[in-house]
Amino acid sequence: MNATSARVADLARLDFLLGELYADAVLAAQRQFRVKADLVGCHGQTLYHQGEAQAFLGRKVAATWQTGEASVVATRVGAPVVSDFRPADMAAGGKGAPLVPYLDYLLFRDPKIGRIVQNIGGIANLTAIPAAADASGVLAFDTGPGNMVIDAIMQALYRKQFDRGGKIGASGKVIESVLERTLRSRFFRAKPPKTAGREEFGREFVREFLRQCGRARKEDVVTTATALTARSIADAVRRFVVPTLGSSAKLREMILSGGGARNATLVAMLAERLAPLGATLRFSDEFGLPSEAKEAMAFAVLAYETWNRRPSSVPSATGAKRAAVLGKISYA
Repeated sequence: MNATSARVADLARLDFLLGELYADAVLAAQRQFRVKADLVGCHGQTLYHQGEAQAFLGRKVAATWQTGEASVVATRVGAPVVSDFRPADMAAGGKGAPLVPYLDYLLFRDPKIGRIVQNIGGIANLTAIPAAADASGVLAFDTGPGNMVIDAIMQALYRKQFDRGGKIGASGKVIESVLERTLRSRFFRAKPPKTAGREEFGREFVREFLRQCGRARKEDVVTTATALTARSIADAVRRFVVPTLGSSAKLREMILSGGGARNATLVAMLAERLAPLGATLRFSDEFGLPSEAKEAMAFAVLAYETWNRRPSSVPSATGAKRAAVLGKISYA
């Protein structure tokens, strides 16, 4: 994503290859569950996302790029496909993310209890839904790294894809000097709306994080990375959510989803940090939404809304001037 050069031919081929692989996945799911899809929502694989406009060839431009050719999926599956969800929001002045808050609002709003819906995927993002709120009262933004930094450090130090159950993170100690220095960086201090990706917390960030950790024990580095995710989430709630929404929001629960919800050490650290705020931790599985399925469900819902020509972005989350009908339709 941050490569200084790439072959255009390879990127074009990748687009069509991913279309074939996505089609394989949809067809396999249809066989497994004995259903026929009427409509497919396909987010695609993000190659680049820059929500803030930057100078480029005489103009200020924001940009996003998701790859995976939807026409290939539509033709092979035999159903229309909605894809490329983010540009419509960006054209309306938004950052193109987060988009999942629309699902959060539909599923988790409550007339009496305010909730923070916290997804911990590669990036961690939250949706704060005050009690009895309408969509305009929702606050949502990326809080920082979710599993991205932990996974990259596990790969670098242990040659493992992730810290299963948070076992290694539980065995070390937090390197407080590194953690405090990292949490002072610009992203964590910036006010929402804000969005993050590998540009902020990818390879270069991890390289610098490891450099700061120096010769610390490997398990301490993993524990510190785990604490970074937990504290950045809790800090975001304390610094931005509570002051913005106030006590009338009645924020009483945080509902976790994503792969990070399976990291017991991360969950324990987060619970400890949230306790002074009076928020109880729960899991989306308790509400009938499997943690790993949340984003898939979200883009199925967004695709359905687009097919029916209804807007499904949340301007208070993305910073857009208006709600937008998201995505592009490829017909079979």
